[in-house]
Amino acid sequence: QVQLVESGGGLVKVGGSLRVSCIVSGRTVSGYATGWFRQAPGKEREFVAAISRSRNMIYYADSVRGRFTISRDNAKNTVYLQMNSLKPEDTAVYYCAAAPDATSNIGMYDYWGQGTQVTVSS
Repeated sequence: QVQLVESGGGLVKVGGSLRVSCIVSGRTVSGYATGWFRQAPGKEREFVAAISRSRNMIYYADSVRGRFTISRDNAKNTVYLQMNSLKPEDTAVYYCAAAPDATSNIGMYDYWGQGTQVTVSS
């Protein structure tokens, strides 16, 4: 069993930056790949970024590549998503999730956090 808890969401202006974090417990984060997903009101949950257990494989959605950076600190059992140059369309609830391997396939993620709200105001 793995538990994930996100934090760091909030309200930020267009062009601003925000970092969300995800603490993984139950098993060491090094045992799982982790991903970030987001869900805006009225829309399906979508892939944002993923990082492998060894950190040698990193994937991004086209919509965030070059603006967002995913990272992980296995010693702290924590995964981060640094978000820069934020846009109104980045407004969503952001979820972290754990899977055996890094992938954009939402169906491969077995464990999910409760989500943290990110709102980008113009």
